[in-house]
Amino acid sequence: MNRPSSTTNIRKVITASSLGTMIEWYDFYIFGMLAKTISTQFFPEGNPTAALLSTLAIFAAGFIVRPFGALVFGRLGDLIGRKYTFLLTLILMGGSTFLIGCVPSYATIGIAAPILVLLLRLLQGLALGGEYGGAATYVAEHSPANKRGYYTSWIQTTATLGLFVALGIILLVKSNMSDAAFNAEWGGWRYPFWISIVLVGVSIYIRMKMSESPMFSKLKAEGKTSANPLKESFRNKANFKMVLLALFGAVMGQGVIWYTGQFYAQSFLENTCKVDFEQSRTLMLIAIAFATPFFILWGWLSDKIGRKWIMMVGMALAIFTYRPIFQTFLDDTKYEVPESISPKNLDIQTSLLSGTQDSLLVSTSNYILPDGKKFQTKQTDTVFYNSGQLSIGKINIINKVLPKATYWKFVGLIFLMILYVTMVYGPIAAFLVEMFPTKIRYTSMSLPYHIGNGVFGGLVPFIGLLLSTTYKADPLVGLWYPIGVAVLCLVIGTLYLRNKIDRNIKD
Repeated sequence: MNRPSSTTNIRKVITASSLGTMIEWYDFYIFGMLAKTISTQFFPEGNPTAALLSTLAIFAAGFIVRPFGALVFGRLGDLIGRKYTFLLTLILMGGSTFLIGCVPSYATIGIAAPILVLLLRLLQGLALGGEYGGAATYVAEHSPANKRGYYTSWIQTTATLGLFVALGIILLVKSNMSDAAFNAEWGGWRYPFWISIVLVGVSIYIRMKMSESPMFSKLKAEGKTSANPLKESFRNKANFKMVLLALFGAVMGQGVIWYTGQFYAQSFLENTCKVDFEQSRTLMLIAIAFATPFFILWGWLSDKIGRKWIMMVGMALAIFTYRPIFQTFLDDTKYEVPESISPKNLDIQTSLLSGTQDSLLVSTSNYILPDGKKFQTKQTDTVFYNSGQLSIGKINIINKVLPKATYWKFVGLIFLMILYVTMVYGPIAAFLVEMFPTKIRYTSMSLPYHIGNGVFGGLVPFIGLLLSTTYKADPLVGLWYPIGVAVLCLVIGTLYLRNKIDRNIKD
């Protein structure tokens, strides 16, 4: 069977592969996007920090099992074919996501709630472990040699587009209901999980019409497929050396940069800087929209000048700029609230629960400071009046509304970090495909990819929060983990990776 060469055929291949992969990323990421709400639903009340850490641990568990999914489904992909394997992963992912939205809360079924969510999250991780390698391999094996980086870069956009769609749907749902309705046990936060089943159904229909990879079909017709992909991938010293080099010289650093720029950044803005829920998500949406085309640019450029140095430069930029960027987030969201200020200089919008002329117990307080900064306090804050002065007793700021100039500054900084993501991620599918022969490619490329992204990258939000709650003196301490991993990867990649483009990938 010949590789399709027409533009129409390759577009169909890319569209079918990318749509399904994007939906799988959407399914995988809505859990992280809703971590704060999920923590209140599936864990006991009383310790919100512990609940959030537990939720992020479950989120991370989905990443940790991805390498096992890579082994299970990679083996299937090299034995029975690419098409049916990543069709199976799509069904598994969609079903697990839908069922997470159906699990009753801790208040209803107790400890069974987090256990069920953990099991479903593990199934999600296994499914994603088999999806990416299949999609990237499938597209690469249809692509002409001189455009492999360009065509596979379309697959690379799907992870960010999945995040974009997840953010968009969550914002759309939340904008049409109150906070109470959204965060209720059977509230709006469940809708994004339920919507998944519709998206998956559309993708399954499209993927059923796909044909098998021409290179794999040719290999199978000739009886040259691998009898034991795992053994040939990892017990062959030369191939195993390439697996290790792919992991420690490229994918490990790419993974931490991906999750720092798009996940840890949002978590930091929401939980550390206390930026308003909608603002923290809309600025991510805008930055993602502007940065996504750069995946294609770097993929295209990698066909011209090679993959290595584009990825290495992206890592180096992230290493040297992460702390200054996150320090700017902190500095620009410092709201110094005076202990006693004149009511004339403070705009207060208050909904009263009870009060006297001396104190007011409020359900919602929106304050506007003299410099124009806005913030909201939580229900139990008490505002005291004494001799014409207003004093704020115990204040707990839960939402900060960024001024317009600061908002767009943050959009620019997030865009910059996602630009680093596009540099390290855009060329990496072609880079991995070119390292391994067809008969064991699915297995061989999937394992380093999912260890690098699933373990090293997926742990970024959890380790970042854990470090910041342990070492409270430095609010940026969580960044040392991704920076350290990226430094190690940059050194190994610079010394040992080749920049040569393999125009003829191995059969």
